[in-house]
Amino acid sequence: MSTSEESNFNNIIRKIIKKSLFTERQIEIILNQKDLQESKFSITKGAYYRQVGQSREKLIGLFYSIILFRALGILLPDDIDVISKLSEQVNVINVSDIFPEREDEVINVIDRLVRQACNM
Repeated sequence: MSTSEESNFNNIIRKIIKKSLFTERQIEIILNQKDLQESKFSITKGAYYRQVGQSREKLIGLFYSIILFRALGILLPDDIDVISKLSEQVNVINVSDIFPEREDEVINVIDRLVRQACNM
């Protein structure tokens, strides 16, 4: 989608997006639709609204997956706590400057904690 110069996200957020179920553009669209970030899109109106629909369906699927995993005991309260704490820390990192040489270390810690929570 975007090169790092054109991206609205820092390197850590971009790396997390790459590991997520969403594309960078879909995240931009969700942020735009929730009035959390205003982005300019160089696509047709029809393509934009098609991607809005796709993003909405993915988000709905994600929420249903969380509900299902909680109901079946796959996603435990401790897992939710880890996700919550990681989210808060990523939010702090997102609004602050981080040294580029520390980015990989941050991603490695996040990855290790996520994998530990998903241990099967």
